[in-house]
Amino acid sequence: MELNFKTFGQGDPVIILHGLFGTLDNWQTIARKLAENHTVFILDQRNHGRSPHSDTHDYPAMAEDLKQFMEAHWMYDGAHIIGHSMGGKTAMQFALEHPDLVKKLVVVDIAPKAYQGNHHEIFEALQAMDLDNITDRSAADTFLAERIAAKDVRQFLMKNLTRKSGGGFEFKMNLPVLWKHYSDILAAVDGEPFEGETLFIRGSRSKHVTLPEDEALIKKLFPHAEIKTVGGAGHWVHAEKPVELLGLVRAFL
Repeated sequence: MELNFKTFGQGDPVIILHGLFGTLDNWQTIARKLAENHTVFILDQRNHGRSPHSDTHDYPAMAEDLKQFMEAHWMYDGAHIIGHSMGGKTAMQFALEHPDLVKKLVVVDIAPKAYQGNHHEIFEALQAMDLDNITDRSAADTFLAERIAAKDVRQFLMKNLTRKSGGGFEFKMNLPVLWKHYSDILAAVDGEPFEGETLFIRGSRSKHVTLPEDEALIKKLFPHAEIKTVGGAGHWVHAEKPVELLGLVRAFL
């Protein structure tokens, strides 16, 4: 699994992993800022962006993808790992399995627990799109607007659209496999506790990490974890409050 990536800067390596339906470009602004002091790698996870598609999509497999990526880029001494949402669970699973390869761990707005899931409306809307007959992105937005009210969510999802040479569009992501393995994406991560330095960042308006309910599980698996809250942010902390998130990450690293 040779993951697609971009890299910026020089210094101690940092790897950033995006969430479900995302791509590496979601983190490019943050990556360029961190690159002032680090070599930053932003990755497309499997079945997303320009990375290869696979019939398997679970956290052990994605943790192995990350291990192979680090080996291919000579990061045998480890790296700082940052992950958001699904990428945060990949990062956690990787730290639990390969603690010697994680210098510091940053998890953005996700807990190690299993979730009920709130993406069914999005999956249904994307699966209903007649991509062969959509003429432009405006038409795609009009179609999605009938099913998804939030404009920022629609714009985020449409970053997955790419034109086909013969006309129409297709998804960069492997939508059928993501739907098939949605339960694996919602699943908990587990393993031997990671004793390294860890920072959990949550949005105050997000329900993905609730306090104090989730703190016990976080501390069980990541006993040295700090938990910081960004006021006014929802689930996409890096997009909604980039300055605040960047300040927390820089201070931690």
